[in-house]
Order: sequence, then C-alpha cells, then structure tokens
Amino acid sequence: MTTVYFNGNYLPQDEVRVSPEDRGFVFGDGVYEVIRSYQGQLFALDAHLARMRSGVCELAINGADVDALGDVSAELIKRNHLTAGDATVYLQITRGTAPRAHFFPDPPVPPTVYAQAGRFTPKGDPAKGIATITVPDIRWARCDIKTVQLLPNCLANQRARASGAQEALFVRDGVVLEGSHSSLFFVFGEEVRTAPKNNYILPSITRDIVLDLCRTAGIPAREAPVFTHELPRATESFLAGTTVEVMPIVRIDGWGLGDGKPGPVTRRLQELFRARTPKARG
Repeated sequence: MTTVYFNGNYLPQDEVRVSPEDRGFVFGDGVYEVIRSYQGQLFALDAHLARMRSGVCELAINGADVDALGDVSAELIKRNHLTAGDATVYLQITRGTAPRAHFFPDPPVPPTVYAQAGRFTPKGDPAKGIATITVPDIRWARCDIKTVQLLPNCLANQRARASGAQEALFVRDGVVLEGSHSSLFFVFGEEVRTAPKNNYILPSITRDIVLDLCRTAGIPAREAPVFTHELPRATESFLAGTTVEVMPIVRIDGWGLGDGKPGPVTRRLQELFRARTPKARG
C-alpha cells in the first residue's frame, strides 16, 4: 500500500482526508513540485525546494516548512521501496481549510501539506521524438508561479492528444513560449534559443540545467523570443522538463523539422543531460 505524507504524518494513501473547504480544492490556491528520483537519489532537490519556497512566498502562504520536505521526499522514496529504478515525488502546499471566501482566511489557518512518491515510466521515445501543436496561450499572467490551477494546461494538452500530438506549445503575442508541462527550446543552425524568463513562463529547473550544459559544452545558447514566423527556419526543437528530460520535437502543427529526426544538437544535449543524472553516476 502506498505511503504518503499528510500534514506532518506518514500514513496509507487511502486514509488521507481532505476537507471540501480546502482552498486548494475550491480555488486552486496552492503550489506544487514534481521531483525526479534516479536509483533512489533525488535530482536537483535544492532547486525544486527553492522554487516552491518562492511560490508560497508569492502567494503569501505562511506556516509551511518547505525545507523539511526534502527529508520527507527521501523518506517516501524509502518507505515505498523506490530506491531502484525511476520514480517521482509530488509535493503540494495549499493555503489550508477555511470557509469559502475570496479573501484569505482571517485569522490565518494552517496550510495543507501533502506529498506522495511513485514509480515512474517515461512517456515518448527520446530516440524518435514527438509531435506537437501550437495553441493560443489563455493562461493567467503569473505563469512563473507553479500553482495547482492548471486547467488551461490540461485543455491544451488534451487538444494536442486529440490531434494525435503529444504536447501543446503556448503562443502569446506571436511568441512561442513553452509547453503545457515542459520548457521549450529551438535550434537555429547551431544556436540554441529559448524564451527569456519572465512572468509568462515557468522558471524550469531542467531548462536551467540545459542552459548550463550548453555553457559548459560550448554550445551557443541564447535566451530570446522565438516568433511563430521563425519556426520554418528552425532546424531542431526539443522539450525539457522533469518528466521528459530532453525530448526531441520532430513535428509542429503537422510540418517536420529538419529531416524529421532528432538533430545533432538535441542528441548531444540528451547525452550531456543523462551524464549529469544520478542514474549515470550510479
């Protein structure tokens, strides 16, 4: 039986009871993180916790010990016998349980803290790549906060699935920003380009790692907008994220990039990324 963490206790998942007045349930008033585990070792844990601390600060959720969730994550990996193979840990903090009102609870209530771990099976073939579509970005203007309110992302991803693609790419004011659950990169010639950090994209942990890999490997990389009219000139494209790692894109809106196969820059970054993971060092 799966063991989870809920408000300070480890218990079987089916014993968790969340109030229907929890603000995460009624308002999506909370933040979350997904952390990858390779052979029982949590990858980029400090960066994930730092982003969660930033999120609870931006939402003014007080009383949650984000730092303690590092030890909680490691304990869940052990208790659920996930020290071999790939796994993920899901962390969520909401503002807590209070009568439904648009203003914050006054006086404040304790936040709701939940965490679970489970076996992870990657989707998509990184040797072949995936197809994507572009969709209008109808999300709110604070995409830099990793909140649990993901309905626009779900609608976009479902639209991609219904069209036979695996991911949707958000477009705002003519700029291709990111995927519904991943960061986005393009290659023009030999230069890697990705949208600059701002309030319209998530500050992805894997995105930062890829940019660092480019710097250390001498691969030209630049944070600059990529416009839809530039897409036909792109020679390669790929996603980056906790669950996709570095995933080649071979089709966008039905047309192929390059020769329709993962390109040399993407393949090189896949190799460099794998070499940095605990799996490669284990």
